Amino acid sequence: MRKDHGLEVVRIGLVGAGRIGTMHAGNIARHVPGAELAAVADARPEAAQRLAAKYGATVLDVDELFKSEDLDAVVITSIAAAQVDLIVAAAEAGKPVWCEKPAALTLAEIDRAIAATVKAAVPFQVGFNRRFAKDFAAARRVVEEGGIGTPQLMRSVTRDPGWPAGLSNAAGVRPWTIFRETLIHDFDTLLWLNPGARPIEVYTRADALVAPEHRAGGLLDTAVVMITFDNGAIATAEANFSALYGYDVRGEVFGSKGMVVVGTLPSSSMVQYGESGLQQQTMRSDEEMFRDAYIQELLDFTEAVRGNAAPPVTGEDARNALRVALAAMKSHEESRPVRIEEIG
Repeated sequence: MRKDHGLEVVRIGLVGAGRIGTMHAGNIARHVPGAELAAVADARPEAAQRLAAKYGATVLDVDELFKSEDLDAVVITSIAAAQVDLIVAAAEAGKPVWCEKPAALTLAEIDRAIAATVKAAVPFQVGFNRRFAKDFAAARRVVEEGGIGTPQLMRSVTRDPGWPAGLSNAAGVRPWTIFRETLIHDFDTLLWLNPGARPIEVYTRADALVAPEHRAGGLLDTAVVMITFDNGAIATAEANFSALYGYDVRGEVFGSKGMVVVGTLPSSSMVQYGESGLQQQTMRSDEEMFRDAYIQELLDFTEAVRGNAAPPVTGEDARNALRVALAAMKSHEESRPVRIEEIG
């Protein structure tokens, strides 16, 4: 790493030039001091070229990117099914890895990713962005410090403002998305907001209410998952793919001494008063609601690359959330509560 004004510059190679990769590229290039978007790779060369040109980065194929001695770290924002092979390849090339959630879709895959990064002794961070949002982080501190006593009831909500692109197409549908790629955020949040506690049982109710035509293909769009913890807390995680009023992410921890609530719908405090009543503009995307969190998680990753700190969200954290997701899937399939120990 070279130095710029005394700060070691982390040269980052980005793998994946889709919507989320494009957002992270902008943050790396513009909002993460001491980071440089140096290279972009994507299975679609034209997408990589467009994104790289925007920030003056080099276009490489994936193998070239991992082998490049000019890069200090890799950020992976590919499709979930491809991420484990990319994590392993980056680790074997000696590159610190940041990967978008869920990082893997099975326990065997996440274990392979963890093992590769441990063997290579490189930092491995997973993109659970809610941990870096100021209100969520403040809630965690209150819980840790005993401010709400012992957690008793918990809730985490994710409602997308429209049908997510790519979930269904002429080639078919992507089953289990709501658990492994949407609610995975809520599972991680609930585990994180109940520090020291372990989930022991999961029960799911889910259906295709937004797009019933995809029910037979396994694409569920509405779900509620109940999680029981070993400290007695009972949590619910819910998701839906059609919140027409805006992107809706909230959390709540109720305990023996009080409660913390996080998440907000309005994009500003402005309220319009008119003949149709009160109106307030709501947030329309995760990029808007979690802008600062997306930046902070990459700031923390660059510190891990420099050796100044450990990654704040690890492969083990991703594994823990994935176990809950897999238990939720099994519960839906078998219409019964599932013990976490059944999952592995």
